[in-house]
Amino acid sequence: MDEILLYRRPAGRWGARNHVLVMPLVASASGLARALARGTDATWVEHDYEPAPDDLPQNRERIDRTFAGFATNPNVAAVLWVADAPGRAPLLAASQRAGQRADLVVVTEAGGIRGALEQGRDRLRALGAHAAGLHRERAPVGALMLGTECGGSDALSGITANPALGEASDLLVDAGGTAVLAETTELIGAEHLLARRGVSKAVADDVYRIIYRYEAVVRAHGEDIRGANPAPGNIEGGLTTIEEKSLGAAKKGGTRPIRQVVEYAVRPTERGLVIMDTPGNDIEQMVGMTAAGCQIAVFTTGRGTPTGSPIIPVLKVATNSHTATRMRDNIDLNAGLILEGAETLQSMGRRIYEAMLAAAQGAPTKAERLGHREFSVSRYPFAALDPAAAPLG
Repeated sequence: MDEILLYRRPAGRWGARNHVLVMPLVASASGLARALARGTDATWVEHDYEPAPDDLPQNRERIDRTFAGFATNPNVAAVLWVADAPGRAPLLAASQRAGQRADLVVVTEAGGIRGALEQGRDRLRALGAHAAGLHRERAPVGALMLGTECGGSDALSGITANPALGEASDLLVDAGGTAVLAETTELIGAEHLLARRGVSKAVADDVYRIIYRYEAVVRAHGEDIRGANPAPGNIEGGLTTIEEKSLGAAKKGGTRPIRQVVEYAVRPTERGLVIMDTPGNDIEQMVGMTAAGCQIAVFTTGRGTPTGSPIIPVLKVATNSHTATRMRDNIDLNAGLILEGAETLQSMGRRIYEAMLAAAQGAPTKAERLGHREFSVSRYPFAALDPAAAPLG
């Protein structure tokens, strides 16, 4: 399949969904965002971020970048920003400059909550009318950007679901698309293998840089992450060392050359396989990949993790048949069939790839059917370091 049906967006981008998003700029506006979306076809976000006087400048920039990227994801046809006061309004202009249809409601300028609800509903109706006039068109498969994630890993993650997802990642890259490999904490111990796949010395250096940068933060807090064990849940699932977990997690990225390494929530400028520096937290990682422009994600899990997204379809792939059966309401595909001889890594990879294309064209994932809309704001993690030394080169 060379073409699929997507929504055309500005600057040559394509969306897999046609959401109208209600996006609060501060935590205190989250309730209003939910109230505005209630009873409409709009989706919304809730979060806990409130700007503080002692915020690091890097932290504010990271959060603004995340909010702006999330609101201008190709799956969003229009966004209504919600603020308590006008100080955060510059993000409206930033989203409009990116070509997004956007509007803003400010509680203090609308006369309070009742006025903001009335004003916001009027503006939301106009944004919804804009979205309703858009329709799917033929687009190249290479327009897709895939986010890859694993959570609740077990001893089978690196044997079944992750390498099968790697096969799907390779298929998308070969079709001209982009696959994002993230979770820096879950690449520690596999960095030398990934660096060898960099298309240049600069890319290889960036692979090492994000690993060592994270380790420096951990050491600054008196810990040794390489000498530690995986999370308790991973241990219960049968993983024994960080390296064992990382070697399995890295398989999600397939086998193609690594074209670029980007910071959290930064949109790649290269197509192909890209690494993004993200936390290991499932929700924060998903938000970062979405803010970078991923229109779809595949999430592998051994022990069962229900995380989804407010704006992108998330396909869940179980590593074993027990989890696939126990969490049948959440799991889209069962890679445990590889162990049972009913599938191979290649055939399961093809099934994941075909499920991605179907979801991109409108087939609902189970996370979407269940109404998952998890969102969490990732703070800047490098306060313990010289900020000038932290960013990628």
